[in-house]
Amino acid sequence: MADVTTLAEITGNMNTVGYGLAAIGPAIGLGILMGKVVEGTARQPEMAGRLQGIMWIGIGLIEVLALIGIATPFFLP
Repeated sequence: MADVTTLAEITGNMNTVGYGLAAIGPAIGLGILMGKVVEGTARQPEMAGRLQGIMWIGIGLIEVLALIGIATPFFLP
C-alpha cells in the first residue's frame, strides 16, 4: 500500500480565494476600458463626451460582474 504524502494543505474559507480570482476579470476589463477611452479621446477630442457616456455604461456592466462574484458565495451552499 502506497503512502499518501501531502505536499501542501490549504485551510480556511475558499470563498475568499474564489472572490479574489473572480475580481481579476473585472479589474482587467476596467483597465482595458479606461485605456481605450483615453486613447479614443486623444485621437478625437470632439468625441470625448460621447466616449465618456459609453465608458460609464461599460463601467456599470463590469462592476456588475464584480458584484456577482462577491454575492455568489452567499447563495451557494
